[in-house]
Amino acid sequence: MTSTRTLVRRASLAATAVTAALVLAACGGDDGSDTAADARTSPSASADASADAHNDQDVSFAQGMIPHHQQAVQMAEMAADRASSAEVKDLASRIRKAQDPEIRAMSGWLKAWGEDVPSAAPGMDHSGHSGGSGMAGMMDQEDMDKLSKASGEDFDTMFLTMMVEHHEGAVEMAEAEKTKGRYGPATELADAVITAQTAEIEEMNKLLGKNGG
Repeated sequence: MTSTRTLVRRASLAATAVTAALVLAACGGDDGSDTAADARTSPSASADASADAHNDQDVSFAQGMIPHHQQAVQMAEMAADRASSAEVKDLASRIRKAQDPEIRAMSGWLKAWGEDVPSAAPGMDHSGHSGGSGMAGMMDQEDMDKLSKASGEDFDTMFLTMMVEHHEGAVEMAEAEKTKGRYGPATELADAVITAQTAEIEEMNKLLGKNGG
């Protein structure tokens, strides 16, 4: 009897330990320290882990921010051979490097959720600078055409002016996600967008002042 009770007790303790480990694992990452970075580097894994823990706002955020980021990347790519300022070229390079992996992350979430992944180019049949719901700060095709034809200091000023507006739109979208979103990696990415792009807006405004813009 004694040995039987001991075995039962050991089994119970083992089960309790496993449950505790699972609870700790589920709670891990809530401090936000590495989750946003992990989400950007392995979006499908993050999405699969809690594919049901999202809401319509999360879907709207990802579907809106992907083409928004795609346009920013295209604008940044133009700077490589059109900008005259080394500072503008450096900023454009940083924007491209930051937003490419974020696009991949958000695409991974949408695929895991069974939602459509946007595959539109800048211009994207949206009219005006706020073309469509959740697309604040987007440039229209006329804007993009003007930027693509500019060069030198004219390009620098136009790029910075447009990108400030573009970033302000992204921050607005990210703030809505932080307030209404449910999916942890998405709200954390939104927080990262707000932090990074607010700093870049300040940097660009200073460059505009330096350029006399």
